[in-house]
Amino acid sequence: MSHSRPFIYLDHSATTPLRDEAAAAMQPYFAEFFGNPSSIHRVGRRGHSGLDSARRTVAQVLGAKSSEIIFTGSGTESDNGALRGIALARRRQSGANRIVVSPVEHAAVQKTAEDLAENYGFALTLLPVDGAGLVQPQDVAAALGEDVALVSVLYANNEVGSIAPLAAIGALCRERAIPFHTDAVQTPGKLPLDVNALCVDSLSLSGHKFYAPKGAGVLYLRQGTPFQPVITGGGQEGGRRAATENVPSIVGLATALALAEAERERETARLRLLRDRLIGGILESIDGVSLTGSPSERLPNHASFVIHGLEAEGILIGLDMAGIGASSGSACSNASQRPSHVLQALGIAPPDLAGGLRLTLGRSNTSEQIDFVVEQLTRIVANIRKAG
Repeated sequence: MSHSRPFIYLDHSATTPLRDEAAAAMQPYFAEFFGNPSSIHRVGRRGHSGLDSARRTVAQVLGAKSSEIIFTGSGTESDNGALRGIALARRRQSGANRIVVSPVEHAAVQKTAEDLAENYGFALTLLPVDGAGLVQPQDVAAALGEDVALVSVLYANNEVGSIAPLAAIGALCRERAIPFHTDAVQTPGKLPLDVNALCVDSLSLSGHKFYAPKGAGVLYLRQGTPFQPVITGGGQEGGRRAATENVPSIVGLATALALAEAERERETARLRLLRDRLIGGILESIDGVSLTGSPSERLPNHASFVIHGLEAEGILIGLDMAGIGASSGSACSNASQRPSHVLQALGIAPPDLAGGLRLTLGRSNTSEQIDFVVEQLTRIVANIRKAG
């Protein structure tokens, strides 16, 4: 393929480019306002002012109090902080010793829950999911008990795009006074984030998923939720997360999050049309392809498939050669070359586990690009099948 055509990026669930407004907001904090925000001199105070402003902005988007916002280094750290911090504090406070999660969580939650079970003595309950990867509220209700320290359910699945009935699950947990956490990393700019409407006590975000820089995340922690800091040291973030804050990236995160929320309705309507055009084109043009995840309750920018009888690696190489960036699922697990635990939980047959394909749209994508992707994917799959 000619390299004169601009690269078509369809891997926005893995990461997004830094938007110009976020970059502009960050720039002064690299040089002019570089001070440590814990310092009392004027340069430090300017850094602290930027940090406070970012905290207020994030709190406003989430419908939270500024004091409930903890800045972290990533979504993974936020997930780790929520599970470890809440579970350990709850056990110390009440003796609750069981963690309830879904089997389709991001590895940041899945591996943390497993570590707490294997090395810290917690019991672990995995909720059942349906063929779309969705947890049903009645199954959560059946799993709850006085021994539950924490429930964590993904808001929207990173691999198959399915959206959980979060508010209904959160209401059940609230009735039993059990803290409820959600990994909402995939949702800014795509789904509502009001923590009160969602009935969550803790929520994790990662800046680089919504056109902010890498190296900054958010942990929302509802006031009064038991919490034991995971990173100890100085008294930053209200004593809940030690380490000097990454002020430039945090300022960029807040700027991008506010813009994502302001643009959400218009942009999700545009993305939904492109997503449906992509899904429809692939299912119509290529035999032996199945949509994974919920056909209706799915992220507006997310298309995911299993291509039966083929491995995704060859398809991804072909797409890259055609100038198209895609993935076979979670970017965090692609490097490990392990079968997707999400597709396994959905009941995908073992021979097809290697055939997962994820195409996730963003601000730069157009309908012309979608048509080109369908055309190229159809050609690539046909060529691989013919060669095999």
